[in-house]
Amino acid sequence: MPNGSLSLPARLCLLAWDPEGSTAADTARAHHLVRAGALTELAQRGLLVDDDGIATPADLDSRTGDAALDGLLELVRESLPHRWRAWVRLHARVTFDAVREQLVAEGYLRAEKKRVLGVFPSVEYALARSAAARALREEAHDVLRGPRPAGEVAERDAALAVLAAAAGLGLPADPVGGVRGRDRIAALTRRCASAAPGMRQVVSEVWDAVGDEGARAPAPARG
Repeated sequence: MPNGSLSLPARLCLLAWDPEGSTAADTARAHHLVRAGALTELAQRGLLVDDDGIATPADLDSRTGDAALDGLLELVRESLPHRWRAWVRLHARVTFDAVREQLVAEGYLRAEKKRVLGVFPSVEYALARSAAARALREEAHDVLRGPRPAGEVAERDAALAVLAAAAGLGLPADPVGGVRGRDRIAALTRRCASAAPGMRQVVSEVWDAVGDEGARAPAPARG
């Protein structure tokens, strides 16, 4: 996929922006999608592990070098134990804001300072690289539709496509409907769950939480 140097949560954040219009990604559903991506990447890296359904740091010292991922890792370390599903929503805005600032620094988004009512300072965000967001949507859609075997799809690409489909963000409505579509998503899910011990539990809880969020707030996306 394009933008391969970006983390999974950063790619999901970019995917959630509408490249054809001015729709901003700053919604609760986008926050939860980005947090789900961060949890998935930390689990795939072995830095968060599953302990009887609880998201648990593998150790007290490891870092990724990514500010958003390390911020979430530190938050999990300092907090009471929670299940993966709970972490999709708990303080999700913190991870979203950190990822969004990374996209600004990398030139994918543009931060525009404004004043509300001419007095109160505010910052609005806009896509600076619409072509990159558009290409990411097209690639994610291609992963979901096939025909490349799921076993040949990179784990992060599979995670991005299935998480976006579960959330209903960044992809056309019902991009892979019917039995074939369900089988394809199941195969891509298994691809992601093979990354590390305990990933099946992580995948199930994180993606169910994102899917629940998408079902509560449906919003067709262009793609």
